[in-house]
Amino acid sequence: MSSTASLSQLFWSRGDDSPVTHVERIPPRSGSPVAWPSWAAPAFVDACRDRGIISPWAHQATAANLAVEGTNVVLATGTASGKSLGYQMPVLSRLLTDPRATALYIAPAKALAADQLRAVAGFGLPGVRPATYDGDTSREEREWIREHSRFVLTNPDMLHHGILPGHERWAVFLRRLAYVVIDECHTYRGVFGSHVAHVLRRLRRAATRYGGRPTFVLASATSGDPADAASRLLGLPVTAVTEDASPRGGVTFALWEPPLLPAYPSASAVPAPRSALDPASALDSSSAVDPSAALDPDVAAADPDVELPQVRRSALRETADLLTNAIVAGTRTLAFVRSRRGAEVVAAVTRRQLDEAVPGLGERVAAYRAGYLKEDRRAIERALLSGELLGLASTNALELGVDLVGLDAVLICGYPGTRASLWQQAGRAGRAGGEALAVLIARDDPLDTYLVHHPSALFGRPVEVTVLDPANPYVLGPQLCCAASEAPITEADLELFGGDVARAAVDGLTRSGALRRRPSGWYWTHTGRPDVDLRGTGGAPVSVVEESTGRLLGTVDPESSHAMLHTGAVYLHQGVTYVVDDLDLEDAIALVHQEEPDWSTHARDVTDLSVVSVRSYVDAGPVGLFLGEVDVTNQVVSYQRRRIGSGEIIDTRPLDLPLRELRTVAVWFTVSPRALEAAGVEPPDFPGALHAAEHAAIGLLPLMATCDRWDIGGLSTANHDDTEAPTVFVYDGHPGGAGFAERAYATAAEWLTATREAIAACACESGCPSCVQSPKCGNGNNPLHKPGAVSVLDAVLTALASAKPPT
Repeated sequence: MSSTASLSQLFWSRGDDSPVTHVERIPPRSGSPVAWPSWAAPAFVDACRDRGIISPWAHQATAANLAVEGTNVVLATGTASGKSLGYQMPVLSRLLTDPRATALYIAPAKALAADQLRAVAGFGLPGVRPATYDGDTSREEREWIREHSRFVLTNPDMLHHGILPGHERWAVFLRRLAYVVIDECHTYRGVFGSHVAHVLRRLRRAATRYGGRPTFVLASATSGDPADAASRLLGLPVTAVTEDASPRGGVTFALWEPPLLPAYPSASAVPAPRSALDPASALDSSSAVDPSAALDPDVAAADPDVELPQVRRSALRETADLLTNAIVAGTRTLAFVRSRRGAEVVAAVTRRQLDEAVPGLGERVAAYRAGYLKEDRRAIERALLSGELLGLASTNALELGVDLVGLDAVLICGYPGTRASLWQQAGRAGRAGGEALAVLIARDDPLDTYLVHHPSALFGRPVEVTVLDPANPYVLGPQLCCAASEAPITEADLELFGGDVARAAVDGLTRSGALRRRPSGWYWTHTGRPDVDLRGTGGAPVSVVEESTGRLLGTVDPESSHAMLHTGAVYLHQGVTYVVDDLDLEDAIALVHQEEPDWSTHARDVTDLSVVSVRSYVDAGPVGLFLGEVDVTNQVVSYQRRRIGSGEIIDTRPLDLPLRELRTVAVWFTVSPRALEAAGVEPPDFPGALHAAEHAAIGLLPLMATCDRWDIGGLSTANHDDTEAPTVFVYDGHPGGAGFAERAYATAAEWLTATREAIAACACESGCPSCVQSPKCGNGNNPLHKPGAVSVLDAVLTALASAKPPT
């Protein structure tokens, strides 16, 4: 019996109380090989055959032929379908037959670029000289790469910060640039994708300046409309190849809902704490930016307002148990965990449980996440590829196309936000066409609960369309400044950057003094370069340093630092617990000391929102539905220390952290007080009903848009100053918006219907994490009124059903 089959038996061994709500069987698929194209370089074909690639699959050859003809192409097929060969074939053949040609490979993550470097170098082709050019590349290596490498592998950040600003030093490379490969292009969505779209336009402009005319070859996971998304990303027509001709082993995909737990009659009956690495210590954060949402319910506080009988075992603990069982069975398994802290917790608990079963076996499991040092990341990657590690708990840092050969199973701890990501993660399992196992383990969250009981929302449906908006003024303006700092913007360039919207943006930048108009174009007026952050992290990462030794442990993005690294916060790193002594935001450094406290920390924040303008609205009598710009201010103001084991609140300590301001796009609805009362909601219950509806609406929006709940925020109030009515807001968590609120507005009836159904179908009485509680609520999920939320949504949906068209 295979190790995969032995793990599958977990599903059938629990009888009627099985946590498996659905099993989807995806049958195996045979492949469709074709002959090598006549133009393929013999040395490349021989190298492929030496590696066991006898012939390409049909989709690989189709994409490669289009690229050789000069057609921009996107290859959008499933995980492990061999997309790499689809672009390696034309690129490496060109480099072998034209000794002057160069190629550029762009990946969203360093690990993916490093993996592709291993693959290309492994062909052993003469004269190609592949090299990675990223933030980890030394100054000496960078100079050699510019002068000698013909296949440069980089990422959008390095292209933006390092290559394009110094394009003169890359003049020869750009003049000879034959191909640009954009790998995993479906990840370029939202504000990040909009920034990358302009970075690619700047690359096109720079190449044209030196005489380069590259063909673009993109690789994508299956997406709703890959040709349109790729065209918006590039600003050029793109042809899509979507028919997957590769063989695939069968996949057993299970949906797993952790069981309900009995209530403890009092805090004294709760099991005693074991350590800060127990899943109980994983934060159920109130912060709007910390996605570490997994306080183990079987150690929840004995709070009379908490519906303890309806609390479920945590997804983290279920994942750790399944990973433990998989490793004991010899099943090579990758567990995807939503948060950095969650990945640390799953790995630590799995190691502990394995060592209890087989001393020393725990050493074959590790955590992997963003924020690790380069040396640590590379060591973990090597250990996983070599088989030294049998299991890994990772954030989505390993979701992308890193060649993780030999994996049998994937555990997905919490819905990753989109069906595209779900299938990308599940596709990591399956060795050489063998059988694979994937398990989605639901968190106690409205969306996860909805999905495990509505499998049709996952299976048999197309994946989402990638959302990005290069016309976003908060992206377009800064990117035009970057372009002007590289070379004056000409009239012809305005068409490249969006036509009329670019002209309006340039005029505004000229009036503000950022640009200066001259007969030859628009010039950047400052001495330094524009400071533009592609990923919206708010600046340089915060370094986490052990105070006693000065040792750099890792980094945390600025956006998360207020909640994760405030003074007094508990911080996990590679299985070791630290406490933060001081957070210096000006110098971007957090000083920590090692400690194993018997408490965990939970940041609390406050949010305020004001309406700036209304783009569109629906007049539905007592109900109004709106789309427009809003200003959001947020501040982490305090944190709670909670006892590990009982969840008892030890104390609440104030914090003095700066206010954060965000202008973005929101969707909101208003309901008149009279309509609420007519729906059965009494005025004292307005705040709780609206608050509960807001939480559930945020949780269900990823069904409609390519986002997860950490991309969006919300606010509810019984009487908002700007609307003068009970109001629920849901807004994009990115400057200028990311397209999510627009999608919510366009699908409001479907979105709010699913929200209402999810709340009403939950078996709890007064609200729980499966319906209206939120892991990132700044008010500690108080007040909440579950029945009132259903009544609020009934009133809204009834009114919208007979509403006039949007204005």
